[in-house]
Amino acid sequence: MSEEKKECCSCRSKNTPRAEQTIHSLQNRLNRVIGQLNGIKNMLDDNRYCGDILIQIAAAESALQNIGYIILKEHMETCVAEEIEKGNKAVIDEALELIRKLK
Repeated sequence: MSEEKKECCSCRSKNTPRAEQTIHSLQNRLNRVIGQLNGIKNMLDDNRYCGDILIQIAAAESALQNIGYIILKEHMETCVAEEIEKGNKAVIDEALELIRKLK
């Protein structure tokens, strides 16, 4: 791995710890998504109407997307900001790539 790539990926272990409340909130949100996915599986097993299943899939995708945006916001405020303060501008490219993947 190149030196530039190593610098850019220094957030692999987070310098700023997540607040307990944030962790708890994210875990609750993930548990709800897991529940939604299990519900979708049950709907398939029960041979439910396609439209109803698609609505539940859209809801699960939206919930997961919202979790991603919360983590992205935290990433920008902590990891990216810290790296920019250190002079590591390459972290901006990494952040842009993460945003592209998340959308």
